[in-house]
Amino acid sequence: MIKAQVFRQYDIRGIVGEELNEESYYLIGKGFGSYLRRKGLSTIALGGDARLTTPDLKAAFVKGALETGCDVTDIGIVATPVLYFSIWKLKMDGGAMITASHNPSQYNGCKLNLGLGSVYAEELQKVLRIIQAEDFVTGEGHYSKDDTINDAYIEYIIQNIHLERPVKVIVDGGNGMGGPYLPEILLRLGCEVIEMYCDPDGNFPNHHPDPTVEKNMTDLSRAVVAAEYELGIGLDGDADRIGVVDEKGKMLFGDQILNILARDYLKKNPGKTVIADVKCSKNLFDDIRKHGGVPMMYKTGHANIKMKMKEIGVEFAGEMSGHVFMADRYLGFDDAIYAGCRMIEIVSQTDAPVSTYLADQPKMYNTPELHIKCADERKFDVVAKVCAEFKAEGYDVNDIDGARITFSDGWGLVRASNTTPVLVTRYEAESEARMNEIRELIEGKIDKYI
Repeated sequence: MIKAQVFRQYDIRGIVGEELNEESYYLIGKGFGSYLRRKGLSTIALGGDARLTTPDLKAAFVKGALETGCDVTDIGIVATPVLYFSIWKLKMDGGAMITASHNPSQYNGCKLNLGLGSVYAEELQKVLRIIQAEDFVTGEGHYSKDDTINDAYIEYIIQNIHLERPVKVIVDGGNGMGGPYLPEILLRLGCEVIEMYCDPDGNFPNHHPDPTVEKNMTDLSRAVVAAEYELGIGLDGDADRIGVVDEKGKMLFGDQILNILARDYLKKNPGKTVIADVKCSKNLFDDIRKHGGVPMMYKTGHANIKMKMKEIGVEFAGEMSGHVFMADRYLGFDDAIYAGCRMIEIVSQTDAPVSTYLADQPKMYNTPELHIKCADERKFDVVAKVCAEFKAEGYDVNDIDGARITFSDGWGLVRASNTTPVLVTRYEAESEARMNEIRELIEGKIDKYI
């Protein structure tokens, strides 16, 4: 059968050989195909990343999906946003991307789509239950390949981005799937581009493909300073998350990237709502308001945010984790390649260095995202107890996703990760000493229940 724990909140993910194998993907194909067929749908766009296990797992998925009567269009080895683009371009009912995103090389996984929306949470559990019950639809589907999507995707973005001048940029592809796309697009737009680790390699030989972690951006930071370039852009394993370093080699946090993009968006779209997740800085929410927008704090998770955007008609959103969602001039899904191009577009509009873009903001001291180990079966209960205790003591608590406790001079967050057995925390305040006080207060309560 299949191990239920690989069906996580937003996708399917596990260690190949231990938690996932070809039989698993055959069953996932049958389960997802049956899920679609029962909705009266039958067409699937299929892509995969550059992991060494992807080709065999893809083939197993195809076999399962075809046996349900679904037609599968295979677009090859691509970035996740290119798979999303193909669903729109080819007018497909659903999509499947064989990827483990930024996880290490021994992992693989699968992201499932219903239209441009993610199949996640309870809907993903429905696919699991179909598999567990062996409640499959049967039929004979048709398999085909489409080799036109990469070119169509690149052309679509080039037509969409307008640079005022050439920009000097270094791209670190992390040996993931963004390397074949972003440098080509920027070169064709007239930029001066240095490529780093842009050849896809499922072994990820140079560094872990997660551009939101500072140590993974060290090579890029050094290269930008040495070359005297304007900025560096890092991409994660499947190119749906972005990282940025400025001309001094300083890494921008995800909420700072969002802040720069949001200011540009609000210039042309005053009064619009911008969504950001609970891990983002107070500066971001204040700055959105200051620049004529309406900030909305929402749950972490790319699937949650895409759903909320569609539900209330929002065009721009993002997360601390580097997911950026743009329905303004684009298609609304998280695409680090496109977000990188929008960042370059902003840089091209001024000669001011990137390090000065947010220099007018109040100085805040903050931690990156921190993790505390906590068993999957206990983590949500621990957060609920911490949240209840702060509320009982009269603190200002936002509980939309865990507990974000706001003080007059800072805030702290504790939430349960939806993908790993950890509690996620983050702290921010007007001074380093106060930040540490807030951290001690919140971690003291966590320690009582963990």
